[in-house]
Amino acid sequence: MDIIFNCPHCDLEMETDASGAGMEIKCPNCGEMITVPQPTPETIVKPTANPIASSAAAKEEKHYKVPTREVPAEALIKKPNRPLEFAAKESDKKIRIKTIRHHECYEVGKDNFDEVVTQFLQNVSQENIIAIQTINYTHIDIGTQKLLTDFGVMIVFRG
Repeated sequence: MDIIFNCPHCDLEMETDASGAGMEIKCPNCGEMITVPQPTPETIVKPTANPIASSAAAKEEKHYKVPTREVPAEALIKKPNRPLEFAAKESDKKIRIKTIRHHECYEVGKDNFDEVVTQFLQNVSQENIIAIQTINYTHIDIGTQKLLTDFGVMIVFRG
């Protein structure tokens, strides 16, 4: 059991174990010597599940006013965008990748790379394109059997 008592000189509220009754202590606030009183029904603190409930702060009555708004409150914490892999699973369109390599766009000595890329982009439509990335790659030329470096594009799209 604990005892709650006040300093007779400065009125500081203190609490001590019942075994400290009758001891002389120095007040931590004013420094005067005081004697811890014997437990009485008024000074005994009954154990509670919440130790804050028996403190001096709990005895102070406070009246708070909750603010009200006429319009809905704005979100203070915004949720981050969902990762692409989750967005793709929830969408009816899947994320796909198309790679168009430059050396595959030759027809009888004519370079059709630009036309092939343009045709593909028109078929996909602009709102479905997520990203277009240039790539460099190496391949073996069939005629010369040499390793050649070439370029192309990688198109990420919904479809």
